[in-house]
Amino acid sequence: QVQLVESGGGLVQAGDSRGLSCAASGRTFSSYTMGWFRQAPGKEREFVAAISRSGEDTFYADSVKGRFTISRDNAENTVYLEMNSLAPADTAVYYCAADRTPGVSRRGDEYDYWGQGTQVTVSS
Repeated sequence: QVQLVESGGGLVQAGDSRGLSCAASGRTFSSYTMGWFRQAPGKEREFVAAISRSGEDTFYADSVKGRFTISRDNAENTVYLEMNSLAPADTAVYYCAADRTPGVSRRGDEYDYWGQGTQVTVSS
């Protein structure tokens, strides 16, 4: 089992950048595909980005492609989400998640472990 703790959320202005981190417990971090999801008020949770176990493959939602970058440091058991050119539409609670199965999924129901989330609010 792995425990995930997100950090880095807060209030930012439109156009600003913000970096999120997700620290994982346990020794098997490198065996998990990692993903970032977000949920805005009144909306369903949506996929943001995912990264393969090795970090070689990354995938993004169309809404964040070119603005967000996911990365991971397996030595530090941490996955990151660098967010640039933030807009009010990016306001949400951001969650990181870990998937034990091979491959990279955009489906939240395929992820096994979730963090508690961190709020990102983008003001206009």
